[in-house]
Amino acid sequence: MKKLLVIALALVTIQVSAQEKREGRERKADFSPEEMAQLQTKQMTLDLDLTEEQQEQVGAINLENAIARKAKMEARKSKKNTEEKPSKEEMLKMRNERLDAQIELKRKMKNILNEEQYAKWEKKQDRKGHMQRKGKKGKRDGDSKDND
Repeated sequence: MKKLLVIALALVTIQVSAQEKREGRERKADFSPEEMAQLQTKQMTLDLDLTEEQQEQVGAINLENAIARKAKMEARKSKKNTEEKPSKEEMLKMRNERLDAQIELKRKMKNILNEEQYAKWEKKQDRKGHMQRKGKKGKRDGDSKDND
């Protein structure tokens, strides 16, 4: 009887946790691309001490990227409804497009930011990428903590 109670409690805990994660993603998706770009630009201004001119340039890049991300997210949502997985060629194409976009963003930021700002920005990007990969690894292993 105790085992059954423990199992039921574990299942309820997992369900509540999954719902909270889903709600968090939905709240983030409610922002318009303009709002997301504005928030990102303000955060970068705080982190990198951007000038007015740099803020305008970075804001334009962030808006462009936010619009592209929103469009890709909508496309993914519609594909999820069909539940067909992308082929190997489609995965390769998507990965190449993502890497090309990252290279282009890096090039643009290097032209806008001074050396010190660019170094800070690049360090933050590396950290953000590491945290995303670490989170994906934890989900894949069925373990939320990484024992490095």
